[in-house]
Amino acid sequence: MLRSLILAAGLALPVIATAADVELGPRPYFLIDRMADSPLKTKLQSCASMEFTKSDFSIGHRGAPLLFPEHTVESNVAAARMGAGILECDVTFTKDKKLVCRHAQNDLHTTTNILATDLASKCITPFEGAKNGEAAKAECRTSDITLAEYQTLNGKMDAANKMGETVAEYMDGTANWRTDLYATTGTLMTHAESIQLFKDLGAKFTPELKSPSVEMPFDGYSQEDYAQALIDEYKAAGIPASDVWAQSFNLDDVLYWIKAEPEFGKQAVFLDASYNIEGFNPNDASTFPYDFAELHAKGVNYIAPPMWMLVAVEDGKIVPSAYTIEAKAAGLKLITWTLERSGPLANGGGWYFQTIKEVTNNDAMYMELLDVLAQEVGIEGIFSDWPATVTYYANCMGK
Repeated sequence: MLRSLILAAGLALPVIATAADVELGPRPYFLIDRMADSPLKTKLQSCASMEFTKSDFSIGHRGAPLLFPEHTVESNVAAARMGAGILECDVTFTKDKKLVCRHAQNDLHTTTNILATDLASKCITPFEGAKNGEAAKAECRTSDITLAEYQTLNGKMDAANKMGETVAEYMDGTANWRTDLYATTGTLMTHAESIQLFKDLGAKFTPELKSPSVEMPFDGYSQEDYAQALIDEYKAAGIPASDVWAQSFNLDDVLYWIKAEPEFGKQAVFLDASYNIEGFNPNDASTFPYDFAELHAKGVNYIAPPMWMLVAVEDGKIVPSAYTIEAKAAGLKLITWTLERSGPLANGGGWYFQTIKEVTNNDAMYMELLDVLAQEVGIEGIFSDWPATVTYYANCMGK
């Protein structure tokens, strides 16, 4: 079924063989051209005629959502064609407890066309347009609808115009550095369908168990049931644990996998949201909420903070942060997120570049930061919204 969907969408398998496949967009070349003259620029330019292959260093963040609707067949096929060796399905559940790919359990109103369908009436917070200067309201959860109903929806770019007075205006909110050109069709997937698709694409797997927007247990469905269901779908598909990096921001989920599914637990990834804790500073170990050595002793091998937590600026140069040094000293492997999430970098790069904003003033910083993360921080892989950039770098640098 998925193969027919791919073909119907005008996309082809197999997905990665030549440089032409990776050149699904000119972004890597544009970034390299904007770099100041340096040995790194010279090296990257020297690889322009290379034949590229997929790399596990390159992780598709919800597919390739810079231009394609996230968590759709189309987005993931694009990411695989750009050489992402690992693809992501963020996992949530429907009203009938079926696992599907969505970034959050309560994002259907911004990532699908649900508000323009009859299913809008089932949303926990029905749409209410902006009025008298107050923002529009809407919240639609996967747990509001059944799997059969979910499968009638169409994916769209994740965006909303919060000052929209009508549904059409509200849904028309895509940032001007993204595009709706390829969003006409966004084929949604169940988690099980994503496993089959990624396998067909020759990619590995990094599912993220999302924090539910509902109180758990949900109709008798416990958090452990949810965490186990994710692993069970890989086992049912015959996927080896070595090809799966299950993720969660909830440390208890990671510890559950380590105990209940030790083979999968070896590569379970703890997504670190320490940035939500008041006073946290990635360059001050006294503010770290976790003892890295203790985490590793409990069986946690991978930790994944956002990019800015891994770097700092010293004497005008990007260097590894205290967080990086402490985590690596404890034996933890580092994965990070998310390249190209910020859009143009002329004004400091925003949230993802906050610790290096003083040296971030143009888009070339995407490549410069990537190089520091790869060579000095020593990350295992990086999520990106346009995997061609990371794939190009990984192939050129032998990653």
